[in-house]
Amino acid sequence: MIPSAARAAASQLFSPEFRSVFVKTLGLTLLALAALWFAIEGLFEWLAWPWIDAWLPGLPSWAGSLGVIVAGIGLALGLALLIAPVTAIIAGLFLDDVAEVVERSDYPDEPPGRATPALRSMVLAFRFFGVVILGNIVALLLLLVPGINIAAFFVVNGYLLGREFFEFAAMRFRPEAEARALRKKHAVTVFLAGLVVAAFLAVPLLNLLTPLFAAAMMVHLHKAV
Repeated sequence: MIPSAARAAASQLFSPEFRSVFVKTLGLTLLALAALWFAIEGLFEWLAWPWIDAWLPGLPSWAGSLGVIVAGIGLALGLALLIAPVTAIIAGLFLDDVAEVVERSDYPDEPPGRATPALRSMVLAFRFFGVVILGNIVALLLLLVPGINIAAFFVVNGYLLGREFFEFAAMRFRPEAEARALRKKHAVTVFLAGLVVAAFLAVPLLNLLTPLFAAAMMVHLHKAV
């Protein structure tokens, strides 16, 4: 079931039907990252730079330019770490669009799922954001532990991402409590599918599409189970 669901989701990712969702997600993600860049840069110039200037008075003019370059590099690295969480919260708003495309194209003879209400969709988007943040914080901490670091990244993200995205797909057809019970019943299958999503998340640039891939894959997996 899992390889079939993953292949089906990957083949649909760049299809014309997915294009509008892809463009909306990518466009809003880039706008959000640009806004974050200017916000963090503004905070640095407002709070940090006056403190540095007061602490180290009389710095030569070239030191200011060097400081701006170093700060820019730091901002770029920080922004790189925020790409996955920002993408998660934005893509979370469009997961029903992904599910509807999959259900319409691959399961036309079956009743379609129900779109998540707007308020609930916002809650889910922030929950996906929290899951990605939590998973990566735990994984980063475990990177300091020799021998289990890479395995920890896949186990933590596999469990969290598999759980959240499977329950999303299931809740389009059943109440939340039933969706959770179904996920627990097929816990091993959902976890193994989550490992596939974690592997997708580990690929730079491609990880921008992780929420779309995961949503499509779990729609297929939910149908299979």
